[in-house]
Amino acid sequence: MARIPPSNAEDTGPRARKLLDEQIASHGRATNMKRTLAHSPPALFALMRWYDLHAEVVAALGKRATTLFAFAISAQTDCLICSTFFRRWLIEGGEDPDDLRLNDRERALVEFGRQLARDANAVPDEVFDAATHGLTAEQAVALTAFGGLMIATNVFNNALKVDLDEYLFPFRREAT
Repeated sequence: MARIPPSNAEDTGPRARKLLDEQIASHGRATNMKRTLAHSPPALFALMRWYDLHAEVVAALGKRATTLFAFAISAQTDCLICSTFFRRWLIEGGEDPDDLRLNDRERALVEFGRQLARDANAVPDEVFDAATHGLTAEQAVALTAFGGLMIATNVFNNALKVDLDEYLFPFRREAT
């Protein structure tokens, strides 16, 4: 059960309502996470910069590699919402998120993402170098900032026990 219930449109002030309306217009829905963030418009604004960084990283790495990076972070932090969200993207892309076929570049990005989530102070140079090989400084910064913002969304969802959105239920990982 969520520690703070998602806000309803009538509960939000004009700034939060505008930000939620933008999310609905751009992405078709205001998720439980976004509606919970709407209790604090600056928090909602800050974490929604995820989309800007996501677009930059996709431009540098492609959608699949970016999704694998974000999925690795979300799985490492055990964030039900975010890991299930990326499972959905992978499944809808025809993949099995429990049996991914990764090339060397993707393996490096997955390891970098996992290490950022485990302990960003302990990212080995070889992991960072492999993940950022061929990227410009701008792209490496965007990738790392995107990873940090991904961790922030994971922490937010986990700490507030934000409920999984119903549209994601079919994509949950099966209990083992």
